[in-house]
Amino acid sequence: MTIDMDSGGSSKRLGEGDPRWYIDSAYASSLKVSLRLPTRQFLEAEVKMPSGHIDQPVIEDNRDGTVSIKYDPREEGVHELYVKYNGEHVQGSPYKFHVDSISSGYVTAYGPGLTAGVSGEPSQFTISTKGAGAGGLSMAVEGPSKAEITCHDNKDGTVAVSFLPTAPGEYKVSVRFGEKHIKGSPFTAKVTGEGRKRNQISVGSCSEVTLPGKVNDDDIRSLNASIQAPSGLEEPCFLKRLPSGNIGISFTPREAGQHVVSVKKMGVHIQNSPFNITVQEQEVGDAKKVKVSGTALKEGKTHGENTFSVDTRNAGYGGLSLSIEGPSKAEIQCADSKDGVLAISYKPTEPGYYIVNLKFADHHVEGSPFTVKVSGEGSNRQREKIQRQRDPAPLTEVGTNCKLTFKMPGITSFDLAATVTSPGGVSEDAEIQEVVDGLYSVHFVPKELGVHTVSVKYREIHIPGSPFQFTVGPLRDSGAHLVKAGGAGLERGEAGRFNEFNVWTREAGAGQLAISLEGPSKAEIDFKDRKDGSCDVSYKVDEPGEYRIGLKFNEQHIPDSPFKVYISPAVGDAHLLEVAQFPDNAQVDKPTQFYIRLNGAKGSLDGRIVSPSGKTDDCFIQNIDGDQYSIRFMPRENGVHNINVKFNGVHIPASPLRIKVGKDDADPAAVHAHGPGLGAVKTGAKTDLIINTCNAGAGILAVTMDGPSRVSMDCTEVEEGYKVRYTPLAPGFYYMSVKYNGGHIVGSPFKIEATGPNLAEIGAQETSSVTVETVQKVSKAAAKQGPALPVFKSDATKVTSKGMGLKKAYLNKHNQFTVHAGDAGNNILYVGIYGPKGPCDEVQLKHKGKNNYECWYVIRDRGEYIVIVKWGDDHIPGSPYKVEV
Repeated sequence: MTIDMDSGGSSKRLGEGDPRWYIDSAYASSLKVSLRLPTRQFLEAEVKMPSGHIDQPVIEDNRDGTVSIKYDPREEGVHELYVKYNGEHVQGSPYKFHVDSISSGYVTAYGPGLTAGVSGEPSQFTISTKGAGAGGLSMAVEGPSKAEITCHDNKDGTVAVSFLPTAPGEYKVSVRFGEKHIKGSPFTAKVTGEGRKRNQISVGSCSEVTLPGKVNDDDIRSLNASIQAPSGLEEPCFLKRLPSGNIGISFTPREAGQHVVSVKKMGVHIQNSPFNITVQEQEVGDAKKVKVSGTALKEGKTHGENTFSVDTRNAGYGGLSLSIEGPSKAEIQCADSKDGVLAISYKPTEPGYYIVNLKFADHHVEGSPFTVKVSGEGSNRQREKIQRQRDPAPLTEVGTNCKLTFKMPGITSFDLAATVTSPGGVSEDAEIQEVVDGLYSVHFVPKELGVHTVSVKYREIHIPGSPFQFTVGPLRDSGAHLVKAGGAGLERGEAGRFNEFNVWTREAGAGQLAISLEGPSKAEIDFKDRKDGSCDVSYKVDEPGEYRIGLKFNEQHIPDSPFKVYISPAVGDAHLLEVAQFPDNAQVDKPTQFYIRLNGAKGSLDGRIVSPSGKTDDCFIQNIDGDQYSIRFMPRENGVHNINVKFNGVHIPASPLRIKVGKDDADPAAVHAHGPGLGAVKTGAKTDLIINTCNAGAGILAVTMDGPSRVSMDCTEVEEGYKVRYTPLAPGFYYMSVKYNGGHIVGSPFKIEATGPNLAEIGAQETSSVTVETVQKVSKAAAKQGPALPVFKSDATKVTSKGMGLKKAYLNKHNQFTVHAGDAGNNILYVGIYGPKGPCDEVQLKHKGKNNYECWYVIRDRGEYIVIVKWGDDHIPGSPYKVEV
């Protein structure tokens, strides 16, 4: 997709995925967007003006496979162009464009450098003086660092300006013409540091009210409560057992007056609900009444506690949230003294400028955000970064061969299995091919458009990154939240050799991928593009220790980035060790063992088992004979465990070994989310979504929301799974991560846009989360009818079979034949053998891959037998066969 801007003879072309662009309407008489789409029949477009009004652009079919959208702006400011195809946003929609004052003698400035920037990189903007007459133009930049300014006269009435901030913080950009500030000057540009680390803590302070009536502990889990303020703002609130033994609600009062509390069970009000509560003026949280003191909010020292105090005694009820962002992830401590004054300390490890956001009841306290200058010795951490442009992956259509590739060196392909679930819910096995040593590709042919789920499992455990989202047809969304990364190199590594991991950007569209490594030594980073929307990244470092790997797409961290990786010393003799007789699964409270062969290596062996909940236990190691050792462990809980096997303190090549304990059928690929809370939402309005866990097994459901404000969030059980409710307080984009047993479900993180008035002050990104231990859920339909059979599409006439066992059989011997159904579609093979005294003794079927089967049977009595071979409900050609014994 390309975007052209008609601008009086000069045009600018942008690739898809451009986050924002600016035009000056003094020279842009119209905006023109060209889209490569099959037809304009299902295309709709609208422009949202700065005033909030909606305007209709003109859509023209160019009759060459492209469609043009033209628009003449009538207002000044940021506009948004929404383009939908078949009712779905096209990739990149909504597009933002900035329209400046029409040419009437004004001097205008526009460009990204007036609002944001990155330290160490030039910030750019343009000044237009066309038609402004005579007058001197002057510029100044004030901020935490000296910023060198360079100007270039474009000889067309515009000046290109660039300044280089060297430290993060807030910069004031002043543009004067004839000694007067131009419109909008001074501009405020927030400059962030490259590789900035963030840490956040929240300290709750809520009002608690007892509810009338008796409620038992079992009911608390199935009840949900919400509170509505006099202004109409409605938020979820929390039910808890108070010290008095009664049930109460806990909430943050945001305004004075009569509030209404609704408590419901399965959507129905409980007895006495709704309740009325009166909130007094002095109970409402007021950030202006919070007193902050201490020099640590102006300057600090590395490797030491920098303490300041926060007094919230006269500020009413409200949670206090603190985030600190800077060159290192500063450790935060909070001590609550009995008199209501909090002592907060932070411990940075790198010098530089830090930004401290301090909010009370979702509003900044006076002076926040604070810019703190931290001095002292750094930790000598080295940083290396590479950037690569990612082109959009080729579009896939129904009926074409789709491919998803991943690298997993050092495994056997026999233990890999893949399934693909279509948008309609039909699951089919997919073929896995080994392209080259360690590089595998999953192949499938889709039958419908939309988002497919590709699950790839190694020994019945999802590989890192699985389940994958795979869109057939045009992408519905784009951005960093749709990038996935996984592989051994993001979990552990070894000094002095290349460690590898995969990055999948296919679903995120086009953009720039930045990979950074920070730690005790400089890194060598290598990047191989697989040209299908995935790539292979490898890195090598010389020193062991803790490293951070940051992955950004279009300047935004991808989910779970930065990754913390421990690099062990060079393996030495550990690479000689071999694992033998490793069990496929284990049972809780039952000892399980496997063997390690040293193959001549000299040193000490160590083993530890890490449970899904994070508990660590030692393994029992015993020498069997000479070079062979047994490692025995006793798992205490169900789920996927990691077994760390180290030799001389270094992981052996296969470590950590992963094992499934008990019946762990919690599968993130089977969990789906739907509901209004995943679409466009309004600030101050309670919204919900359903997370369907039917047939996904019992597990840990964790929902996290990152966005411009904290959200009140709760989670209650419903028939088909769990209902999550939340109320956003600030407009902007929120990212909701839904994880099941530690793995993202398909579509997670979800990008949610909130619109409406700002009910909380926007600071740094804020995080809210809720975690639930789920119970096994079965859908009603499945409970009544048993499991639903897949929809098979097959043709039994295309099955062939051959072998002696179809003509003649011998007593007490293996009588063999083969069945080839590779061209017959997907179905189930049924084989039955019937004789004079009923069924035969033994029939065995073995699937050899690609719908080829090997069959054998054993007969104990003489006589005439019938061999029946069916592909689904239909006999294959030749069946039933008559066999003489």
